[in-house]
Amino acid sequence: MIVLGLDPSLTCTGWGVIRKTGSRLSHIANGQVPTGSKEEMSFRLAALQHAVAEVIRTYRPDVAAAEEVFVNKNPQSTLKLAHARGAVLAACGAAGLAVHEHSAKVVKKSVVGTGGADKNQVQAMLKVLLPGAPIAGSDAADALAVAIAHAHLARTF
Repeated sequence: MIVLGLDPSLTCTGWGVIRKTGSRLSHIANGQVPTGSKEEMSFRLAALQHAVAEVIRTYRPDVAAAEEVFVNKNPQSTLKLAHARGAVLAACGAAGLAVHEHSAKVVKKSVVGTGGADKNQVQAMLKVLLPGAPIAGSDAADALAVAIAHAHLARTF
């Protein structure tokens, strides 16, 4: 099973692709899609949708997973995140790819063993679970963590 993990964001969307064979996980690819803060919103969203569509075409995942939405204290930030998620989910939907959502706590627990893990702990476990994988940055790391969590939880779907 090939899993695409997504960490949608308007400033920089992370993506990660892994393969699960039995109980073994292996890294395929990961990356980040930054958008320019001075660009028009419609162009930024189109860029996200296009980039995720290209990742799907290139790696042909069987399933996608993303972290559930959390609500920021700033309504504008929440709205911008929702726009970015919409573009990313639309790219998946257009490709016929269902997106499963997992809470941040579930992702951390699946990867590290505790739902209260911090980013450093998650990134350290990625090095253990995907040895030698070059990770494009923190957003890509988050996306790989989502993919790993889904791979661990997939038998429940």
